[in-house]
Amino acid sequence: MGDDTEYLKLSIEDRCVHKSWKARLNGYEEAAKLFSKLDEKSPEFSKYLGLLKKFVTDNNAVAQEKGLDAVLLYLDNAAVAPKTVGEVSTGVITKCLNSARTKTKEKGMEILLMYIELEKGEIVQEELLKGLDHKQPKIVAACLTVLREALHGFGSKILPVKPIVKTLPKQFENRDKNVRVEAKLLTIEIYRWVGAAFKAAIQNVSPVILKELDEEFEKLPGKAAKQTRFLKSQQDLKAKMEEQADAEDDEDEEEEAGAVAADIDPYDLLDPVEILSKIPKDFYENIEAKKWQIRREALEAIQPLTSNPKLEPGDYGDLCRALKKVIGKDTNVMLVAQAGKCLYGLATGLRKKFQPYAGQCIQTILEKFKEKKVSVVTSLRDAIDAMFPSTTLQAIQEDVLTALDSKNPAIKAETSSFLARCFKKSKPANLPKGVLKPLCSSLAKKMDDTLPDVRNAAAEALGTVLRVMGEKPLNAFFADMDKLKVEKIKEASEKVELEVGGKKSKPAEDKKAKAAAEPTKAPSKGPAKGPAKSARPGARPATAGPKGRAGGDGAKRPSTAPSGGRKKGKGADGNEDLTSDPLLTDEEVAEKAEILLPLSVRQPLESSNWKERLAAVEEYTKFVENMEKKDMQVQVMVRVLAKKPGWKENNFQVLKGKFNLMKMIAEKGKVSRRAASFVISGAVDKIGDTKNGSAAGEVLTALAEATNLGWLATEAVGYAFDDQKNPKNQSETLTWLSNAIKEFGFSSISPKFYIPYMKKAFGAVNPAVRVSAVTLMGVMYMYMGAPLRTLFDDEKPALLKQIDTEIEKVQGQSPPKPIRGAAKKSGGGESEGDDDEDDEVDEGAGGSAAMEDLVPRVDIGPKITSQIIEEMADSKWKIRGEALQKVQDILNEAKFITPNLGDLPPALKARLADKNKLLATQTVNICQQIATSMGSNVNKYTKIFAPGMLSLCSDNKASVRNATVTCLKTWVELTGIIPFFEDEIMMSALSTENPYMKIEIYGWLEEVLPKYRSIPNEGVMQCIPSLYSALEDRNADVRKKAQAAVPMFMMHLGYEKMIRMTSKLKPSSKDQVAGILEKQRANVPAKPGKAKKASGEGEEKRKEPETAVSKEPEPKRPKTAPSKMRASSKKGAADEDTGPALIANNGKQKRMKDESDLRTLKWNFQAPRDEHIDQLKDQMQGTFSKAVVTSLFHSDFKHHINAINTFIDCVENNKEAVISNTDLLLRYMTLRFFDTNTTVILKCLEFISALFTMLAAQEYHLTEFEAYSFLPYFIVKVGDSKEPVRRGVRNIMKLITKVYPASKMFSYLMNGLISKNSRQRQECLEELGCLIELYGMNVCQPTPSKALKEIAIQIGDRDSGVRSSALNTLVQAYAIVGNDLYKLVGKLNEKDMSYLEERIKRSAKKPPAKAEKDKKEEKTAKPDQKKGAMPPGWRDQFRNPSAGPKPAQKESKIPREFSLDLDKLGLEQTVSEDMPELVDNEVDDLLNQPVKLPEPKLRPASPSLSRLATSSSASSALDLAISQVASNDITISVQALAQIDEVLKDEEKSKSLYNHVDQLLVVTAIQLRMAYTKYIGDDDRSRENVIKLYRCLIACLMSLFQNSTLAKRVSREVLKDLIHGLITVLLDDRMATEFEDGPQVVRSVNVLVVKVVEKSDHNNIMGALIKLLQDCIAVETVSLKFRELVMKCLWKMVRMLPNIATNMNVDRMLLDLHVFLKTFPSQTWKERGNDTPLRTIKTIIHSLAKILGNKILSHFSLIEDPNESELQAYLQKVLRTGTGRRSSTPKPTSNVSQINGNPVNDSTDKTTAPRVEETQSPRRSGKSIVLAQIFKKISSKENSREGLQELYDFKKKYPDTDVEPYLKQTSEFFRSYIERGLKCIERERDGKTATAGGDPGSGIAITSSQSSDDLSPSAYRDRLKVLRARSGLDNIGDGKSIGSGLVRPDSAPASIESKPPAISLGTSSTSIPNTAPSSQKTDTNVAELKKRLERIKKQSQT
Repeated sequence: MGDDTEYLKLSIEDRCVHKSWKARLNGYEEAAKLFSKLDEKSPEFSKYLGLLKKFVTDNNAVAQEKGLDAVLLYLDNAAVAPKTVGEVSTGVITKCLNSARTKTKEKGMEILLMYIELEKGEIVQEELLKGLDHKQPKIVAACLTVLREALHGFGSKILPVKPIVKTLPKQFENRDKNVRVEAKLLTIEIYRWVGAAFKAAIQNVSPVILKELDEEFEKLPGKAAKQTRFLKSQQDLKAKMEEQADAEDDEDEEEEAGAVAADIDPYDLLDPVEILSKIPKDFYENIEAKKWQIRREALEAIQPLTSNPKLEPGDYGDLCRALKKVIGKDTNVMLVAQAGKCLYGLATGLRKKFQPYAGQCIQTILEKFKEKKVSVVTSLRDAIDAMFPSTTLQAIQEDVLTALDSKNPAIKAETSSFLARCFKKSKPANLPKGVLKPLCSSLAKKMDDTLPDVRNAAAEALGTVLRVMGEKPLNAFFADMDKLKVEKIKEASEKVELEVGGKKSKPAEDKKAKAAAEPTKAPSKGPAKGPAKSARPGARPATAGPKGRAGGDGAKRPSTAPSGGRKKGKGADGNEDLTSDPLLTDEEVAEKAEILLPLSVRQPLESSNWKERLAAVEEYTKFVENMEKKDMQVQVMVRVLAKKPGWKENNFQVLKGKFNLMKMIAEKGKVSRRAASFVISGAVDKIGDTKNGSAAGEVLTALAEATNLGWLATEAVGYAFDDQKNPKNQSETLTWLSNAIKEFGFSSISPKFYIPYMKKAFGAVNPAVRVSAVTLMGVMYMYMGAPLRTLFDDEKPALLKQIDTEIEKVQGQSPPKPIRGAAKKSGGGESEGDDDEDDEVDEGAGGSAAMEDLVPRVDIGPKITSQIIEEMADSKWKIRGEALQKVQDILNEAKFITPNLGDLPPALKARLADKNKLLATQTVNICQQIATSMGSNVNKYTKIFAPGMLSLCSDNKASVRNATVTCLKTWVELTGIIPFFEDEIMMSALSTENPYMKIEIYGWLEEVLPKYRSIPNEGVMQCIPSLYSALEDRNADVRKKAQAAVPMFMMHLGYEKMIRMTSKLKPSSKDQVAGILEKQRANVPAKPGKAKKASGEGEEKRKEPETAVSKEPEPKRPKTAPSKMRASSKKGAADEDTGPALIANNGKQKRMKDESDLRTLKWNFQAPRDEHIDQLKDQMQGTFSKAVVTSLFHSDFKHHINAINTFIDCVENNKEAVISNTDLLLRYMTLRFFDTNTTVILKCLEFISALFTMLAAQEYHLTEFEAYSFLPYFIVKVGDSKEPVRRGVRNIMKLITKVYPASKMFSYLMNGLISKNSRQRQECLEELGCLIELYGMNVCQPTPSKALKEIAIQIGDRDSGVRSSALNTLVQAYAIVGNDLYKLVGKLNEKDMSYLEERIKRSAKKPPAKAEKDKKEEKTAKPDQKKGAMPPGWRDQFRNPSAGPKPAQKESKIPREFSLDLDKLGLEQTVSEDMPELVDNEVDDLLNQPVKLPEPKLRPASPSLSRLATSSSASSALDLAISQVASNDITISVQALAQIDEVLKDEEKSKSLYNHVDQLLVVTAIQLRMAYTKYIGDDDRSRENVIKLYRCLIACLMSLFQNSTLAKRVSREVLKDLIHGLITVLLDDRMATEFEDGPQVVRSVNVLVVKVVEKSDHNNIMGALIKLLQDCIAVETVSLKFRELVMKCLWKMVRMLPNIATNMNVDRMLLDLHVFLKTFPSQTWKERGNDTPLRTIKTIIHSLAKILGNKILSHFSLIEDPNESELQAYLQKVLRTGTGRRSSTPKPTSNVSQINGNPVNDSTDKTTAPRVEETQSPRRSGKSIVLAQIFKKISSKENSREGLQELYDFKKKYPDTDVEPYLKQTSEFFRSYIERGLKCIERERDGKTATAGGDPGSGIAITSSQSSDDLSPSAYRDRLKVLRARSGLDNIGDGKSIGSGLVRPDSAPASIESKPPAISLGTSSTSIPNTAPSSQKTDTNVAELKKRLERIKKQSQT
């Protein structure tokens, strides 16, 4: 049995190539498991690149099947899998497809399909086509099956069918029936993708088979073939295909089928035929013969050749000229027709290649169209049509125009028809205006031809143009053409069927138009006139009592209810108010009431005795008075109060008590809309009560203040008029609403909802209801202005009189300042004036926004008929006037209109320039009327009408100018002034020289500009040159108006900017203008603090949100980004926008409502789409300044940063505005998270941190609406590749739980575990552990069990960081629930469970005590688990210990095996150290006392250390200490390292580590990686502890590798990981920049790396370094510096090879070198920029060859196929050059310079590996050739050093050779360079260099690393000095320690300090051949020094 399982000791890859099939089977199974766990870019995959072929070609069927499984997993998980396609595909085809096992065959096919999925389809198809030639029919049939399956899944675009088609005829003739069947199925599949075009490619198949195929083709469905399997890069296409899988109808599918078929041209499937060589030699002679029979024979000879469907390109010029001559000059029309057929064949066979001959042939054919014989014309027509695709209309334009002007009508008709056919084949882009215009002009003339054939052909051609291009190109020709001809052309156009994308265009357009028209039918019915007839928009909340109401009870609601009113999308518990709590059932209410309220309150409330009920209400009131807000569960309390008899209480005293209690609850508790809905109906029912009406009204007011007036008023009014009929209640409800509006303001009111109810109240029989409605009308009028009155014009005159009387009472009054609601909550920090201003602006904005929806508008677009438009353009002014009057009548009738004006704007624009001034004036009045009727929506027509209106200001008549100015004022009131300054409209108007124009416009601007706070400076600056010109105008009125306007321009631009703009004026003009500016500077008005309201309307203009700002903006507001108009301005013209960046409003509720009702897009996407960005931009328009919005969405990231800086300032200075726009700000930040600019992302994180800090201070809580649109994208950034980003995200996560429930945050973090990003999963797990630690198990959502099971799954993750974080999180849960954790996590596999148990054991955390006493104490201490009575800032203290005071906890110590469990013994745990008593001393006495230094003491021996010395179970103690090295607690790790270090220093104890070396180094490497990746960047860990950890790790490793016995025990893989970790520390820039002792640590690591290389097992270290170098090259992200350091280690080994080669496993080393060269062959290095790694490997090979000679060829036992190995070829080449012919066992001192190679220059990027010098002997041609080659190398920059060395060797070998002739040919500088180089080489060879093996100028530190026994006496003295200093003894001299207990050798050069990352590779023994080991020649004082050291150690220990 032992022998059978011996292979289990081998590695997986060795098992996979084992001789035993059982070993291979086990290897394949283990490899499959390994492949499924590895990351796709893991270097482990590279090991198996050369082994996969053996997996699939295994001789054992069982093992082969397992190997196929492993290969499938490899292909699915490995990024390098595509590299194996060639050899694996061949193996699968030859060894799997012919298998008798079905599963083997299927898996082989799946592997081939997987390679296609990995985008290697070409190679797979090539191999399959090769397989079709195999001798075994079974393989051929299987290959055809794979091709069919691949084509069926991937489609013809991914798998080209052309190569397959060529092989089909051969397969149909195969003798095997299965092959023929598979070929038939494959043919059918090809036809399914290609369509009918495929038939032409298989015509050479036998007729019988062709008939069978045709029958099968007919059976195929007409649906288009669709791709069902997708490439790895087509996953997005896969998702789209799945979404629209069932969304297409049959017609669409047929269209798609046609489209798919059209993608493949049968021409591409054909092979070209070469015919030029087959043309008869006498053809050109016979074609010129006089006898027509000979000419016919010549044509008949070539006609079959030209009939080939595809011709080989060549020179067909002579043939085409011969045929053209026949067509043009031959008198025999039969030959002409035959020549035309030949040209047709050439044109179709050559296609685009026919282009050189097309022009001349077309010209000849057009001229030959004069022939009357139909057969000739038909032949020529086919030929010319075949030629057109090879040319263009531009190329044949002249010939066509000449033919159209021909006198022969047949030529004109045929040419026109030819053009019509050409137009059908052309796209609009191929018909440029320069080509189309002359052709259409000539065709239009042919419409007047006398012959109908010519006219019809011309009409067809023009009709085709009309169909392709539209009417625009032909309008100019239609204007001069008769209507009959135009109609004829249009009729011809309708009959045209385009060949390029147009056959179904018209029906499709009709279909789209019909679909677009259907949705518009429903709204055309209009809203219902009365509330009783309209549909109920949604179910109302249960307001009628505890039972609620059904969705369909009561009367209906009016259909005019706005979005903010009673309409709901999902019932009462919709998403309109995210603060609403969920609806509780009656049982839940009863359960919670038992806990919340005493029995003495609950039970008497239902008593039949009113006195008991009254007593209960009074007790209930007292109980509520003593409650805190956080303890109040309002819904439960309200529903208890509403229980029967509830609000229908008959006793007025009890009812009054209930109302008073309800008012108290509303004022004190947090009332949701859900809770309020149980009170509204009862309050409305009693509001008309004589005794309790006022109390009911107060309850409604309190509820409105607790929730929202707009919502509560809609519910109350709706209930009063729909669900009850008491007129008294209706009247009082309206009265209450009137008073509430005055108290709360109008901002939350949606007037559109109340208009139907007010009309209903006006028609009520009860006069009190009418009076209340009139009063409400007056109150609303104060906020909405005159337009409100127009809504009631259809009421009775008597009622209108009452309304007008009420309006007169409030006329001119300003709305009162709100005293409740938002105004009250905002606090009173502002002045009274500011409050008035804010409120006024707010109310105005609400009223104007409401009016836009209230006014019933009429669509006048259909009324503007084409007849009116034509009449407006009539030449007679009376008709134009009548048309304008019709338009005016339409506007008067409509009163209010929609933005749709139809075709009216262009016609009105033309009339503004009417020569008749009366009509122009009338047009201006119409424009004014349009603006008044349309409202602010008229802004869309500003750019159309503004230029015309401004131009009328130049009219001579004052009446016209006055009317124009009045119109302009009206437009500006509605649209603002900004549109007039855009698109150079204002600049163009002011640039005219007309004085009237300047006078009127400057006068108008003088009035308008002061009303606006900010205008885009670009538009204003464009007008400044015209203003300066007007200041010097000859007209005095112009100068006067311009001077008056100067202060207004200066108000927006500033004095400095206007002065700078005078620099372009002439000197005389500049002085004059500057004087005027200086004079007018004092007249600059102050910018308005609030918007100017229009008289009578009080309307805030939509287009100018900037104007509604406070009077005193902050003086140091940051500059915002420029507006759109300033995007192209110069950088120096930066402006400062003084308006606020954010404006506080109540828009968030509306946005929440709109999104819940699906009116806006959900903020949910994988990547932001344009629709989301546009929606966010639109939502920002109302509350963000225009400049900020422009910056936020600017293309330059610098504008983003400026805008975010503005927001950061707003967080401090404008908190209310930030809070009201939190949702928009957070959504914008999610957009920026998708940026790749780290600066922007960091700035976003800075803002988010400031925002959440402010929100926490304001006690604001994120709503679900805000959280779900931000947190998912925020959590993604925790996995960012950049550490600063991750650090910022972690800091913000600490803040989020202050503003958002931790339990909900837990759910989002759980969703983050789904990510493929391992960093994100790791960070989420760590945050989950933190939440569990802080909040307990209740935070786990949805349940602790489900949450912990998901976390436990992560234990099996491939990433070690994820696994560790998951285990840590579960350990936190274990600290809370104890052993119950194992039940919660469920069943785990043995491996994961062992990990968990080990981590819990190592954590030393105890489960919680189970004593009931502790439970009671905990319950008493924490009455509310969610909101415990914790001190302020407690969360920060736990999550960020450095932020606040820490709890008094001792640091964890090493757990002791024999410690007492005090909990089980019932003893109290006490602190072992007693606090000393305080001594009362005087401060002066303390200061005067001398300072006594503490006596130095060494650390006492740790418990585990003493245990190692005494205990027999030393192995278990070592295991414990080693496991503690990997602890997350640095203190524990350092203590464990100290213990192990003590063991290593003791020779006897160190033997116990013999079997634990790998285990120790594995945990050490883990701790190195943790220190590098986690500890350094963790702010919670002190830098001193990290440095201390580094030093201890280095000291421990140094001690281990000084012990040669232990150093030899380190395995290869462990060495590889260790070297990787050490080099990573060397390259860490943070060590030098962030740590004071960092450089010293780096130097210690430097020495350690050399020690590891020298002392480790040479076989293992060589293999580890080669494998590490291979992995570095495979991973592109590895830095070049890292590779260089790995190569330096290899160079160190190269120098050591002469001394160690005889003791090394050369077979294993050659295998490693072979794998490297196989993974990265030499030819692949040509594509790389640096081939140093390859040269390093070849240097190793070269050195081995020199040392071992020809014997090295006998060490290829481990390489499977040496003949195919590049290694063997290279070795043979080296041996042939003579390198290896010397003795196979050379002396260590021989050939030193050649082994060491060239020095390495580390200071440049051109680092080269040591290259073995290949001394070349002179060739037979003479020494001169050799010298020429040497000097050529020296002149080369790359090989200069090598050339100098060869020259030096050449001179040594041939001292008599004179090189002076060669030197004389060079420059003096070059000669001196050669001489210096030769001298340098001579010094190096003679051993005179300071550092052997290195260039003195390279900066590489070369140190000699020696063992402890080889140290010189000076080193012992240095160590002695260190020990004396530690012991507190005096020291003479100084010494510097490196690391922890490591002494830096004196020989270490200074370059180590200057360049810490460089590894100091010391000179090996090969560099100093004559040096004996230093241990044999030590100084006589060494023994004495050792004794002194031992004595000092003993003294320190005692």
